[in-house]
Amino acid sequence: MKTHDDVPDPFKVMVVALILDSHPETALKMLSDHYKVDRPSLKVGVIKGRTKGIKAVYISRRKEIMAASSEYLYDPFVIIHEFYHHLRSITGVHRGTERFADAFAIDFIKSYLLAVKEIKRTAN
Repeated sequence: MKTHDDVPDPFKVMVVALILDSHPETALKMLSDHYKVDRPSLKVGVIKGRTKGIKAVYISRRKEIMAASSEYLYDPFVIIHEFYHHLRSITGVHRGTERFADAFAIDFIKSYLLAVKEIKRTAN
């Protein structure tokens, strides 16, 4: 299976930009197409007993990312982190998922921030 290390930076930048531009469903479609998995659904709500401090959760039996509030739908870290859980759930690989989900999301965001920095540098 592909990892975030073999995802091209322009792809990562586009995924983050789409989420920031209020298009998380499109970003999830791109990710799902890239990894050749079904796209998870995206909803706003809370899971009983899982509300304290949780921004979002991936529900594997429903293949659904549930954000605690609509603001988290546009948070690239949250959406990409939960997509990682979807990816691992679909492929049956579950090890160190929180740490690896964080690293997966951070890698995409770093690519985006480097692209923004380069755009600003060349614009001046």
